[in-house]
Amino acid sequence: MKQLKWGFIGCGEVCEKKSGPAFAEVEDSTVVAVMSRTEFKARSYAVRHGVPRWYTDAQELIDDPEVNAIYVATPPSSHATFAIMAMKAGKPVYVEKPLAANYEDCARVNRISEQTGVPCFVAYYRRYLPYFLKVKEIVEQGQIGDIINVQIRFAWPPRELDYGHPENLPWRLQPDIAGGGYFYDLAPHQIDLLQEMFGVIVEARGICANRGGLYGAEDSVSAVFKFENGLPGSGSWVFVGHESARTDRILLIGNKGSLSFSVFNYAPIEVHTSEGTQHIEVPNPQYVQYPLVKNVCEHLQERAVCTATSVSATSVNWVLDRILGKY
Repeated sequence: MKQLKWGFIGCGEVCEKKSGPAFAEVEDSTVVAVMSRTEFKARSYAVRHGVPRWYTDAQELIDDPEVNAIYVATPPSSHATFAIMAMKAGKPVYVEKPLAANYEDCARVNRISEQTGVPCFVAYYRRYLPYFLKVKEIVEQGQIGDIINVQIRFAWPPRELDYGHPENLPWRLQPDIAGGGYFYDLAPHQIDLLQEMFGVIVEARGICANRGGLYGAEDSVSAVFKFENGLPGSGSWVFVGHESARTDRILLIGNKGSLSFSVFNYAPIEVHTSEGTQHIEVPNPQYVQYPLVKNVCEHLQERAVCTATSVSATSVNWVLDRILGKY
């Protein structure tokens, strides 16, 4: 597949700011069609980005003979459906994270990918960003020694949209669409990064609560987990805290030092050892999904191997579902 001609299912905020432009920047890759159930959104995106065709029906986009690869950028509840439709049509698919709204749907995607032989990739782009590659490099070089413990700490105050009536809440706060609340939207990036560094999490359990009463989904989550190499970890997520508690850090504790980094605001990496403290700033590309999109395209062009597959993404959903007590 030399020339990739992408069709987008969904063309909302993520496409605008993080991913969409990256597809056109990769060599031998272009966007030829977009789809949204809202005609105005589809037409507007196509006009503003110079995309030749737009649709309001996903099947019509998938059936477009010029489209040979599909990007699914819809809320998680429809990820599995659209991914399976694309693979059954013989077209490789790149899906936004998380892969699905639950672990069972992830397993369905993997089964169809295996049966059809059509690859499915998932947008865990942070593991490809220079900032996180630097974190991984520091760990692998042994600068803080053997890792003893991992701690995730995340807290932010309610957003203005969180105070809306139930029918007006963002889709990320509707578990039947998102899989959970903000936890299911944000924690996947943190879990994926840690599994990329330390291997698969094989045990996980959590305590979830709704302390703010602003919406029905969980707004406070505490969890413990263990990686396949025996490394223990814990996490705390609060989405209705006071501004003074705002936190976005992961702490890696080693026997020769410690390292902390952010996941969403890219604050300087802090490395503490007996030799002192380092603050390391690492810039990321303008379009944060570009490195992963490039790798996906090169994989499909048989010039590289991309490991951000649906199989690797499925373990993230397993962890999320275990923490939320889905099974």
